[in-house]
Amino acid sequence: MQRSHGIGWGYGLRLFVNLQSGIRKLTAHSRNPMRTKKSSVKLESTEGDGNKVMINVLIADDHPVVRQGIKQILAEDSEIGELGEAKNSQEVMDQVRKNGWDVIILDITMPGRGGLDTLKEIKGEKPKIPVLILSIHPEDQYAVRALKAGAAGYLTKESAPDDLLKAIKKVHQGGKYISNTLAEKLALHLERDAQKQPHEGLSDREYQVLCMIASGKKVKDIAENLSLSVKTISTYRARILEKMKMKSNADLIHYAIQNRLVN
Repeated sequence: MQRSHGIGWGYGLRLFVNLQSGIRKLTAHSRNPMRTKKSSVKLESTEGDGNKVMINVLIADDHPVVRQGIKQILAEDSEIGELGEAKNSQEVMDQVRKNGWDVIILDITMPGRGGLDTLKEIKGEKPKIPVLILSIHPEDQYAVRALKAGAAGYLTKESAPDDLLKAIKKVHQGGKYISNTLAEKLALHLERDAQKQPHEGLSDREYQVLCMIASGKKVKDIAENLSLSVKTISTYRARILEKMKMKSNADLIHYAIQNRLVN
């Protein structure tokens, strides 16, 4: 059985319902039945009717119900070509090395290596592939870090049914996809860049552990969610406390709430 990594099966089902509502919106005027996509072939530039280049998309998320919902949204659009799937960082990198994906949709909280680490590895090997982050986390928590790490856009899963196709097409054309709210956050971030807040000095994994501690998770639960040992998480916790000059979990929780790092 697959572990829950940040969202449970119940949440996945609710998300699938939201995605399904998006499918109905996107296919209301569709003339063609749903197409079956193949992901086991060696990809090249895919051409549709009239030699129009189509967009091959890799979907990376550890929840099958989420991947299926996204595939159903994308499959009805005439500009979408092949659709591939990956459920962890290793599968993502295997797919990136074997196939010529045009856009990667990447969940930020996957088992093992997190989405931000995976993003950096993708950009290190294939810097020209646009990566669109699709996350359950609000923009306040991860969006700025994701964009600084090389993401072409950041989208919450709640907004996916309405905005996913638009975001994919924009990043495929070389643009960036961010909401108006996130644009304001980026402007503020640039203004205060000279005076960084304590949490901005943490590594991506340390920041992830900080957010999980601040959400009330115990070290054992964090270790299970991230597929790491309890000892490793304890080491991260010690580093976080040292870097932020704090003494306890209570200090971290208070800080995270004050700085809107948790819901």
